[in-house]
Amino acid sequence: MPELIRVGMADYKVGKSPATLISYGLGSCIGVSLYDPQLKVGGLLHIMLPDSTQARASDNPAKFADTGLPLMLADVLKLGAVKTRLVAKLAGGAQMFAFQNATDVMRVGSRNAEAVKKILQANGIKIIAEDTGGTYGRTVSIDLTNGSYKVKTIDKGEKEI
Repeated sequence: MPELIRVGMADYKVGKSPATLISYGLGSCIGVSLYDPQLKVGGLLHIMLPDSTQARASDNPAKFADTGLPLMLADVLKLGAVKTRLVAKLAGGAQMFAFQNATDVMRVGSRNAEAVKKILQANGIKIIAEDTGGTYGRTVSIDLTNGSYKVKTIDKGEKEI
């Protein structure tokens, strides 16, 4: 039976086939996966916020897109992945609460998605699938045998992206 590796909030894990990485309860958070389809290794990161520079220095680096994504990328490369072969998929980034007169600061979900996309682009990693936005939570998983990225929701069922 393949290993199921749980990724907590503000956490990431890396692994290789036949493992599956799963993260529960993404609201405004983003679940971003990196996958090398030839070597069948990858990682899943559950980020909460886009930018570590607006936080205390002692905060967990996996909590932020700008610090967590480079850490996960380095660990995926240590497993033998080749950066030019890596592909990314992401989900989450919902607007979980409605605010009247919402400022940009309150749009955490969309800011998270934008930050992840910028970092992936800066690293030359292609985003091949995305399920972001909306007003609902998600649970995501990546099967490292084939790169299948599943997104489960309460109201909208399950889909593969």
